[in-house]
Amino acid sequence: MVKKKSLEKKKVKKSTRKKEEDYYNKILKGFFILFGSIFLIILVYYGLSYSMSHFTEDGVPYKIVQEGELIFYNTIIPVIFEGENEDYKFYLRNDPRNLGVEFEGDLRSRENMVINSTGDFNCEGDGIIAVANLVNLYQILGAKVIRDEEATCDAEGRYVFIQISEGNETKILQSGPTCYNIEVNNCEILEATERFMIETFISVNNFE
Repeated sequence: MVKKKSLEKKKVKKSTRKKEEDYYNKILKGFFILFGSIFLIILVYYGLSYSMSHFTEDGVPYKIVQEGELIFYNTIIPVIFEGENEDYKFYLRNDPRNLGVEFEGDLRSRENMVINSTGDFNCEGDGIIAVANLVNLYQILGAKVIRDEEATCDAEGRYVFIQISEGNETKILQSGPTCYNIEVNNCEILEATERFMIETFISVNNFE
């Protein structure tokens, strides 16, 4: 009789222990499922956030950066500064994916560049920003950039000549071996110069 009761107690203990083990296993399983789900949600969120703020156009990677109400399109190009390899950031005001400024010709670079302009391109300050960005880009790439109103397109292509002028349509036309006419309509000077910069980014990226 005593042995029977002892066996029954052991069975009850085993059954209780089994129920406890099943209970804790379910909790542990639930924890791992919950943790995995949270990790997956975070992964998807960051993946979507990255894909929405990063894109590649014509082989050039860009990152969308918002500063206050302004949206910039940032890209990085490798340069040699004071003998050291560095990455230099450039910020565009216009989306490279839908800029819509035609570029007719092939971009060619030289160590020297002349940038002249005819017409009033103040455009509420955009003209100053546009030309400064263009000059900065080519200086960073190692070119000597000047303004020379006496200079014209060089038929031998010894230097890059850029003429910015008013036109009926905003577009860029190659007029010589290394000569380009940037025609600006309705104060779209940022759009025009940034289109030229984008073509330069593509050229640098392909060279790399």
